[in-house]
Amino acid sequence: MAMSVGQNDGDEDIPMSDINTTPLVDVMLVLLIIFLIAIPVVIQTVPIELPKVRNEITETKPENVSLTVRGGAGGNCEVYWGLTPVTSKELLDKGVDALEKQIAKVGGVNNLTEENMPEVHIRGDVNTPYKCIGGAVFTMQRAGFARVGFISQPKPNVAAQ
Repeated sequence: MAMSVGQNDGDEDIPMSDINTTPLVDVMLVLLIIFLIAIPVVIQTVPIELPKVRNEITETKPENVSLTVRGGAGGNCEVYWGLTPVTSKELLDKGVDALEKQIAKVGGVNNLTEENMPEVHIRGDVNTPYKCIGGAVFTMQRAGFARVGFISQPKPNVAAQ
């Protein structure tokens, strides 16, 4: 094994303390080129444009229906109309009744507009199975509600845009 020594003005030889960085730079450039070629091959996606999400303040109107859905014991679904627990049949009946009352209140189906059409707001527990929330959405759509939305809790320290 050899060691390079540098010339000194004196008679003594001093070991060189410089590191040869050329091989290190060569290896890094080769790795950079490999990653630049490999990354587009690894990341294969279908080009889509995702929707821009913003926090919208919920406007609560008296004609809106508020449902709470959560998973119960044994895989059962618990649905609450306001604070009252309801079965699937009761949910459908109450939904039809609420929609009929709103139609009568505005003077008929022809007088329903986007502004006075009641909405369904569903609050679902984060651990609720999809079948429970999907069943509530389906039942309310079957009752005749065209607008069904979800109430969620925004991330902390995020302002509405």
